[in-house]
Amino acid sequence: MIRDYIKREGYINKIAPFINKDIIKILVGQRRVGKSYMLFQLIDHIKNIDERHHIIYINKEMHDFEFIKNAVELLDYIHKKTDKKRNNYVFIDEIQEIQNFERAVRSLLAEGGYDIYCTGSNANLLSSEIATHLAGRYLEFEIFCLSYDEFLIFHKLEDSHNALLKYIKYGGLPFLIHLKLEDHIIYDYLNNIYKTILYKDIIARHSVRNTAFLERLVEYLADNTGSLVSAKKISDFLKSQKINISPNVVLNYLSYLSNAFFIFKVQRADIQGKKIFEIGEKYYFEDIGLRHAVRGYHQNDINKILENLVFLHLKISGYSVHTGKLKDKEIDFVCTRGDEKLYVQVVYRITDQKVHAREFGNLSMIRDNHPKIVVSMDEMMGQGYKGIKHLHIRQFLSQDRT
Repeated sequence: MIRDYIKREGYINKIAPFINKDIIKILVGQRRVGKSYMLFQLIDHIKNIDERHHIIYINKEMHDFEFIKNAVELLDYIHKKTDKKRNNYVFIDEIQEIQNFERAVRSLLAEGGYDIYCTGSNANLLSSEIATHLAGRYLEFEIFCLSYDEFLIFHKLEDSHNALLKYIKYGGLPFLIHLKLEDHIIYDYLNNIYKTILYKDIIARHSVRNTAFLERLVEYLADNTGSLVSAKKISDFLKSQKINISPNVVLNYLSYLSNAFFIFKVQRADIQGKKIFEIGEKYYFEDIGLRHAVRGYHQNDINKILENLVFLHLKISGYSVHTGKLKDKEIDFVCTRGDEKLYVQVVYRITDQKVHAREFGNLSMIRDNHPKIVVSMDEMMGQGYKGIKHLHIRQFLSQDRT
């Protein structure tokens, strides 16, 4: 196994309290965000704290484990590798590739004596199968692409305007540290990852026939990142492009993209009535670099890009995120985490009083005492307004909100 990695301590700290507990630990996330390397880090962490460790490792993306196709073969392999005189730790990478995997995991839990860790790249498959057979016996830990702070560490950069621009242009897939940060090199790599996700995690898994429509849908989402959309709105737009697809099919394809952790769906919530609206939502990309691989990087998309980066930082920080509606006003992000609540507006620059009134004014209409922040790329930051903070995007992305 490859052992050369940069530690992502935040994730280890979240998982560590559950080591040697009778509960399966599942690491989920988009392909290539670093789930496999998180397993390596966990293995090394366990070796450091348990002298009697015995590691059983399976990676379904490696040819060596191609023979494990179903639950019976998985159990047979693990039983053969078990050392009854030591503490057995089982690590299974991309477990969704094993048919009826949940039966094997349930059997191992029933036998006892195994501490189990898995990764997966399909939210629907994992949640539905495991929830059915292992209710109350598992925890999910979502692994994201690199945060801005992690990007600086991985690429050995100081926090600066140029470093931020690199993050904005190329995103946070960990493998980028092995590549020269030049457009043609990075986007060739990102385009290959996009195609792999599209064809392996979506088209093949869901037997998608209309691949041209799926690609066009992704392009539409890239064009409309952070804009309110609906299945009907997308369907109507496609009809204007001579593509006749029903809203139900659009919904199915959107769910496939979400289940592969390629995009996030963010629903609208009424701030006063706390109602969740069923129609009209926003979509953001797990990795902004992959969005650019689809759409291309354009400076005039900067508002969308910043909004996507702020959203991702909030998700990494553990917030549940909605977009807010307050009468006829829109609040970019309404964020909750336990008893905490946070409101965030995102804008490229506060260019005049009209923009200031919109961004700060919308937040000032919210009649509670929870923190409110406007995030922008203004070089000269204001002092805020009526208790509302004004933060530069670099400052916001560098704040540890965990």
